[in-house]
Amino acid sequence: MSRVPALSVVGWSGAGKTTLLTRLVPELATRGLRAAVVKHSSDAHPLHRPGSDTARYQDAGAVLTGFATPAGVQLTTATALSDALPSLLERSAGAVDLVLVEGWKDGPLPKLEVWREGLGPPLAPSRPEVLAVLSSEPALPTDFPPGLRVLHPDDVRAVADLILAHLRPSRPAPRPPV
Repeated sequence: MSRVPALSVVGWSGAGKTTLLTRLVPELATRGLRAAVVKHSSDAHPLHRPGSDTARYQDAGAVLTGFATPAGVQLTTATALSDALPSLLERSAGAVDLVLVEGWKDGPLPKLEVWREGLGPPLAPSRPEVLAVLSSEPALPTDFPPGLRVLHPDDVRAVADLILAHLRPSRPAPRPPV
């Protein structure tokens, strides 16, 4: 079974990752892509309200815990994203076209970095898997890799174009017959 492609949107807290993703998902939808979004947090906090039934199920050792309402179903597992992602990407084939992960700076996925001055050092210089930097700053620090593509985070169409180009790289022209 094939895997759904995945991409991380990384950056420091407050850089605009969530804002970008909430604007990017509908743009991708207009282009026929069904995008799923996973929020990654490096902070350890409970997935279920302490003392709730679902927290008790999880504490009891349930491998998968679900919470269902008329608005939808949420399933959680105590598995780390690095362990759960390959299976998630395989199971999602056919249901979604792309999984976007908000965060996971140290994960193995290709990345878009949302960068804003004063929030933290740029990530791109130390992460070769960064495809582009999204920034509204008038100038980027000199330690950004040369040739790294820079887009404005408000230009959601250009960001979607970049993602599509990454997902569907241009194919080389066919060789002429010999």
